[in-house]
Amino acid sequence: MVPFENGQHGSPSSETIAVIVANALPLVGVVALGWDLAALVFLYWFELGILSFWALVKALFAGRPSEFESDPLIAGALTSKRTSIPVPFTDLGIRLSTLPVLAVAVPVFTLVWFFAGVTTVGVIGPDTLESDALEMVVLSSFGIFLSEGASTLIEYFHRQGYRDHSAQTAIQGIFIRAVVIGIGGLLTATFVGLAADSVASDDPITAVDPTLIGPPILVGIVLVKFSFDLGGLYRERLAAFDEASALELGWAYEPPSHEPIESVSAVDERLRPTLLGRLFGGISTTNVRRHPGALVIVGFLLLVSTLFVLGGVWNLVLALVGASLVVSTGLLTIDYGLRHGGVEYRVSDEAILAYDRLFRTRLWRIEPWDETGLRVERGRLHDRLDTSTVVIECPDQELRLPHLEEPEPILDVFDRRANGTE
Repeated sequence: MVPFENGQHGSPSSETIAVIVANALPLVGVVALGWDLAALVFLYWFELGILSFWALVKALFAGRPSEFESDPLIAGALTSKRTSIPVPFTDLGIRLSTLPVLAVAVPVFTLVWFFAGVTTVGVIGPDTLESDALEMVVLSSFGIFLSEGASTLIEYFHRQGYRDHSAQTAIQGIFIRAVVIGIGGLLTATFVGLAADSVASDDPITAVDPTLIGPPILVGIVLVKFSFDLGGLYRERLAAFDEASALELGWAYEPPSHEPIESVSAVDERLRPTLLGRLFGGISTTNVRRHPGALVIVGFLLLVSTLFVLGGVWNLVLALVGASLVVSTGLLTIDYGLRHGGVEYRVSDEAILAYDRLFRTRLWRIEPWDETGLRVERGRLHDRLDTSTVVIECPDQELRLPHLEEPEPILDVFDRRANGTE
């Protein structure tokens, strides 16, 4: 990495000059060569969609796991898995933690791209584009699609750039760019519309003369593109500046990577949550408190049902109440099953190893004195099932070994007395 303070000074590099020329050329073409301004705005919008598509492709095959601030329902369970779906005959794989990111990213990207089109292409007006210009835009877009695809195949896949990205970092840049263009287009159209004397205050934004609003829209799009192109060119220097700065700007962020986990030499005990514990542990009071997202779903559906209570539509009210219980219970059970259903705890004198029998991967390994605390939990469901949950507190996480029939082999590994034991 290039230190920020040691960056070269003087004349700009050839790459910088190329970026400046490439972004200034459309403006020069419109002003001096009579290029079609509306066609350029259309082309930039299509380019934004193409970049979004390839960003989602990159996210799908990102080599590093996604990271979440909290431990969300389902998504947190998938993130805890250290496995990926392999792509035959390649080193590529689709990480399970990528799936919830894409489930949100695909519809959000679609809406943001559409919003950016409404605030840029929409305010200029699709009728301003002639058939010949539209044909040229389509052909140019096809060329951009092939060019970006080739760049993705070479830089991201062949040169293994995917190993340095998670699904979130793969889409972050283009998402911010699309949002900035959308909001910038809206603000530009609003200010130009307010300043135009020929437009009444109650007229829509599309009533503004395209010749008035077109140039500011194009200049704004070019400036945004130039900023992101320049940021990509000087990414290492920005990362170095971020590391040296007291503020966390996000340029130096690196997604987490999974370090290999060693096995245990001799397994003395193999413990698993009991069958009833795996089936009903998800709906326990403790688990519901740890994942309040299920209660949000229940509250939303119950709130909707109150609207039909006022109208006396009792069949629909009962259906919504039943759906709220079924959906929340189902999500909690699925989440709990993903986290603990296939996990086996292999106990030896030296360590405890959590092994996922479903995906055949090691999840974590802990040795004595790696923990900062140890406790045993027993609630009402534990009393009914005659089980106990062992909680191992670590500096960076909390490991839960739920609904064990005999927790003593786990506790004997550690040289401390667990809280909650008699």
